[in-house]
Amino acid sequence: MADTWLIVGLGNPGPRYESTRHNVGQLVVDELAARRDEGFREHKGGARVVETWMRPGGDKMVLAKPNSFMNVSGTPVAALSRFYSVSAERIVLVHDELDIPFDTIKLKVGGGHGGHNGIRDVARAVGTADFPRVRVGIGRPPGRQDPADWVLAPFGKAERETLAILVSDAADAVEQLIGEGLLAAQQKHHAPR
Repeated sequence: MADTWLIVGLGNPGPRYESTRHNVGQLVVDELAARRDEGFREHKGGARVVETWMRPGGDKMVLAKPNSFMNVSGTPVAALSRFYSVSAERIVLVHDELDIPFDTIKLKVGGGHGGHNGIRDVARAVGTADFPRVRVGIGRPPGRQDPADWVLAPFGKAERETLAILVSDAADAVEQLIGEGLLAAQQKHHAPR
């Protein structure tokens, strides 16, 4: 279907991880579903999904949260893209980004994985890295803390005070990317706040 978008919130499954930095992509997809008063259901593609619309009469959106761990997200993403007949340029990955400061959103299409194993696995599984990405900044860990420990830790107190705004802004970025295109979304969300 030419009018279908697959929006994937990357993260790890289960309650242990749901409020960690690595799951911010899933928080954004949750926000998109909540805006449409929709609930997720299990899909045979290995994910929980919501089938909805950008707006009445607009593009179809399949919101997805893979049931797999972040580093092996490619298999469910590829399965969903086949099931819904969505090409790579209409697969939007929403994910955490260490190299972007917290409370910052950046959008791009393609490029490298930057050490993000979830992105690497999706690119491998779908056969290309040329898909849109909404990158939600979580910043680097302080001091010598291991980045792997940082991404799997819950947001700190100061971060939690602005997290809802960050998640809402990232959901806005996804909607603008789909509705108005990459450049318009970049111009709005890359501007200093």
